[in-house]
Amino acid sequence: MKLKASLMFAYSLIFPKAEKKSSARRSLMGALLCIGLSIVPLVVVLTVTNGMIEGMTERLIGLSSSHLEALVARNSRNIVSSKAFQNFADEIKKAEGVTNAYPQVSLTALAGGKKERAGAQVRAVPADIFVTNKAFSSLFTVCDGDLSDFFSGVKNAVVGQKLAETLNIVPGDSFRLITTKTGNNGTLTPKLTTFKVSAIISSGYQELDALWVFIPIDVAYDSVPLNTADFSIMIETEDPFSSTLNKTRNEVEDIVQRHANVYTWNEMNGAEFENFSSTRVMLVFIMLLIVLVASVNISSAIVMLVMERRKEIAILKSFGASNNGITFSFLLTGFACGTGGVIVGLPVGLLLSVNANSLVKGAEKIVNEIGKLLYLIKGVPLSEIRQIHLMDPAYYLSEIPVNIPFNQIFAIVLLTLVLSLVVSFIPSYKAGKEKPIVLLQKN
Repeated sequence: MKLKASLMFAYSLIFPKAEKKSSARRSLMGALLCIGLSIVPLVVVLTVTNGMIEGMTERLIGLSSSHLEALVARNSRNIVSSKAFQNFADEIKKAEGVTNAYPQVSLTALAGGKKERAGAQVRAVPADIFVTNKAFSSLFTVCDGDLSDFFSGVKNAVVGQKLAETLNIVPGDSFRLITTKTGNNGTLTPKLTTFKVSAIISSGYQELDALWVFIPIDVAYDSVPLNTADFSIMIETEDPFSSTLNKTRNEVEDIVQRHANVYTWNEMNGAEFENFSSTRVMLVFIMLLIVLVASVNISSAIVMLVMERRKEIAILKSFGASNNGITFSFLLTGFACGTGGVIVGLPVGLLLSVNANSLVKGAEKIVNEIGKLLYLIKGVPLSEIRQIHLMDPAYYLSEIPVNIPFNQIFAIVLLTLVLSLVVSFIPSYKAGKEKPIVLLQKN
């Protein structure tokens, strides 16, 4: 059986001329739709998880650990004053591959607002960091107030949105930071420092910035006890994912010597990144199982098609059609079914992925309206009804960064097509092995 004849027979299997009802044809169309429907959530999950993980990673690197972080010893002479600390950071800028370095003092405090109190993670940084640092200027959103007051270097503070809501404070309000001071005899005494809120900010990832309070580093040295604080230098390079990052770290270590330990961003955030990776692998694995189950439908459809076309197979074999030629025709039919599923599912999945934020907001609005109606029916006052957030910033990014992973999607498409061939092989092979006389007797 020549290739042309096999192709023609496969074409007649996929696009039969007869208008009679065919259970096998309906099964093929059902398998095609199942493949398409299984690909849609897989593409969406890949796109959303990639965007989420990259967005979270970008914020962890840019706003928390930076590309490299030098943890300075508390007994180092380089941190005796804000000026000495800044000079130490300037020395690190001389290392090859370093683009900038920012001194930072971190301490835990109790923040007191008008009526409420809450724990706070205080970060004392250069007053101009929200302008000079690319990550700070691009990833932080000013929810209320103005950062210009912070640049003045007086007792102004920039507060994270979640903490501001907890303390019930707005720009212009004053709040207190309660820290501890160690006396000469070793006793701890509280120290209260009042700050004015200049701006309220959010990174869009509440789990990261929920407790952050930024104050100017000069003010911290002048008015806040630093005996229990941690001193570090956030070091920026040209690319945190560059293969030369460890080389840059070695250069920085040569400069800081015994005064600090230098760590890369993935060492500082290892647990978070391991969690991100395992979550993505698990989700993709579940979606792949759905594609595998959907592909099995192709095998069932090919079995039914072989049963319906027994007479045609017998006639073709009587005229000299080879076993391999018949097998190839049915394999091609299964492959075409898988291809059709990809053609149907892939564009739909990409369309939903690109519009993920709009779809989530639309679904959120519908859910809230339905919930509001149900609560009103139950007699719950309107003032007590809370908004439902499908993408709660306490756990996710408030806005999904759309990032289509074309390489991974191509791999999924290839895997789907291979699966369609694999599941079609056994019924196709059996069809090729059938003997004409047996087929004619059965019909």
